[in-house]
Amino acid sequence: MKQTLFAFLLISVLGMASCRKDKLQLTIKQYDQQQIQNYIAAHGLTSMQRDTTGGDTTGMYYQILNPGTQSINGVPVTPLDYPDEIAFVYTERTFDGTYILPDTIANHYYDYVGHIYADHYPLGLQTAIHNLLKYPDASIRVLIPSHLAYGRNGSGSGSSQVANNRIAGNECLDVYVHAVNNFQVYDDMVIQNYLKANSLTGYTAVKTAAPVPQNPLVYWVGKNSTPQIPDSVFYYYKILTPATASDPITANSTATVTYSLSLFNGTVADNYNIAGGEGLAVSTLVPGVTQSLQNFAMAGTKISIILPSTLGYGLPAQSVTPAFSCLRFTFVVISVTP
Repeated sequence: MKQTLFAFLLISVLGMASCRKDKLQLTIKQYDQQQIQNYIAAHGLTSMQRDTTGGDTTGMYYQILNPGTQSINGVPVTPLDYPDEIAFVYTERTFDGTYILPDTIANHYYDYVGHIYADHYPLGLQTAIHNLLKYPDASIRVLIPSHLAYGRNGSGSGSSQVANNRIAGNECLDVYVHAVNNFQVYDDMVIQNYLKANSLTGYTAVKTAAPVPQNPLVYWVGKNSTPQIPDSVFYYYKILTPATASDPITANSTATVTYSLSLFNGTVADNYNIAGGEGLAVSTLVPGVTQSLQNFAMAGTKISIILPSTLGYGLPAQSVTPAFSCLRFTFVVISVTP
């Protein structure tokens, strides 16, 4: 009898303890909210607003840094929808600071809004761009709860204790996004910042006609809007070594060269510096390089060329460059064949 009573009391105590534990157990959404509230308080983010789109179901907090272009000549701009193409730069960090992607030179995206999640970005980022960013040239800072980021499994490989190696499970994200639409303005701002940051002087600015993109609407984020095609752009060049011959370079020339291609974060994306050089058909090079070699180089010339993305590889990402990248080339022209 005593054993039966003891067993009954033990089961009752365990049952009550289990009930208390269940009542104290946080759901993932509650846990995320707790983390976000603590992060806002710790960093003094008093301007953050809670996302109330769709009945406040996302748990995201955000701040519009730049509302972007919402009308043209009094005509409202259609907000972004999932079938629209978008180009944006971004930064990303986990709340614990073990994963940080601060590089807006490398962190470029160009695809459809509805492909952001399919392209292995957080669902919360796609949702924030569609529901909150909305407009071309807008900027936003958004705090994304872990259940709309990389979930309980996290992302990447290796240890989460190694900086920028892995995002741990249940980590919320602090993300900055700037939607780029007017590439004429944006590229030149990036170039001017690059020149200043690296104390690069002696470059000559050249104004030239912008190439017409295959799809003009990619220059305006948001359907049914007026395309914003740059009518002109600037590229920059500097002669590092004067020519030793007077052989002109034309669109039909083959130039034997050595070269290097760098991104603005210092990454060498491509180079060919083997003795004797490589013969390149000038007409097959990116538009800015073709123009620069034809206008300012001959055999013996060493030239540095800084290009906006519109005179480089354009909007899509390439095997060696992110989407809509400004570029720095250095060419040594060894010889010219007409």
